[in-house]
Amino acid sequence: MALYVIADLHLSSDRSKSMEIFGSRWTNHMEKLRRNWNAVVEPDDTVVLPGDISWALRLEDSLDDFRYLHALNGRKLVGKGNHDFWFSTRSKVETFWKEHGLDSLHILYNNAYLTDTCVVCGTRGWFVEEKQQNTKDEVDYAKIVNREVLRLRMSLSEAVRLRDADGRGLPVVPFLHFPPVWNGFVCREIVDVLHEFCVRTCYFGHIHGAYYASPKNRFEEIDFVICAADYLNFAPIPVFPT
Repeated sequence: MALYVIADLHLSSDRSKSMEIFGSRWTNHMEKLRRNWNAVVEPDDTVVLPGDISWALRLEDSLDDFRYLHALNGRKLVGKGNHDFWFSTRSKVETFWKEHGLDSLHILYNNAYLTDTCVVCGTRGWFVEEKQQNTKDEVDYAKIVNREVLRLRMSLSEAVRLRDADGRGLPVVPFLHFPPVWNGFVCREIVDVLHEFCVRTCYFGHIHGAYYASPKNRFEEIDFVICAADYLNFAPIPVFPT
């Protein structure tokens, strides 16, 4: 039972939102994703999806996108990104999925899951370089960061509880949507929490078009691995915890 990851699917089953404005690599990306996914992921495998799953603005409008995702091989652990406006509350999403028989989908948000190779946990995180935010009104970035730090700590604490109860000493691996470290930027508060829990590998998405970048960047003894779908050319990659 292998573990894979891929972020930023940006599904739009009704084709109302095209990603082709971000480059030719996005042409027919949902069909490319379906083909590549089922070529590597077996039915008993698990795939972590760290956010930006569907362009739907409301939960009820996301059904076709999640039916598409459910039809792909494996169990899916679905995280939250900055474009996941369909996400209301965890209980509402889980109820919606249950009502429609989408039992291969599970929320990854402030919680954790035990797998054969590691303990998976995660939350959204935050990319807090203010000059990149393009906000019109004043935003309390410190408040946002503090909230995300609390959510990350909650997720990591649950992962440690599962690890200790399991007894195999599996590594704890967080999957965030935003990169804690990227191109000279460091979210100090989130990196400090990762150190607090002795994290050695962290996966992130969000970054598009950076095909020049190294797939793994080591910062302060933590490996930060990019898993955005277009960077991976829409093929899930195996998770190798360290």
